[in-house]
Amino acid sequence: MPVAEPEAYLAVASRFENIELVQAVVEDLLRRLELGEDDRHWIGLAVREAVANAIKHGNGSDPSKQVEVEVRVDDGAVEVAVRDEGQGFDPATVADPLAPENLLRPGGRGIFYMRSLMDNVEYRFGAGGGTEVVLRKRIKAASAPRGEEETRT
Repeated sequence: MPVAEPEAYLAVASRFENIELVQAVVEDLLRRLELGEDDRHWIGLAVREAVANAIKHGNGSDPSKQVEVEVRVDDGAVEVAVRDEGQGFDPATVADPLAPENLLRPGGRGIFYMRSLMDNVEYRFGAGGGTEVVLRKRIKAASAPRGEEETRT
């Protein structure tokens, strides 16, 4: 099966203010796809977490390193890939944020949120470094807005 062409592609410097830019582009694309408000919200939150992790943990907040984001729509799903230029990590070593000893810690919830909000979260690691997280969510188009439905008498 051929891979779908990206619906959107961004490459941004590893600066936290760029999270807002990425989220605005993703939100606009999801609106044009006529996704419902709930799907847009949850996908947007997962993307924010992925981009924040790529900036902070992947690229060490180094603005000379980039975070790449690709959004594809294929087979009834939205797929968002977020790539960094860091050293990579083992997702299995990330502490469980729901464990009693971690409940009051301020960090460590990004991966948990992404896994909770999306249907599938997959990690890929480049031979020369870098981590790619692929977020996938099955979608359906939003129903017609009120007032646009056909009425029969």
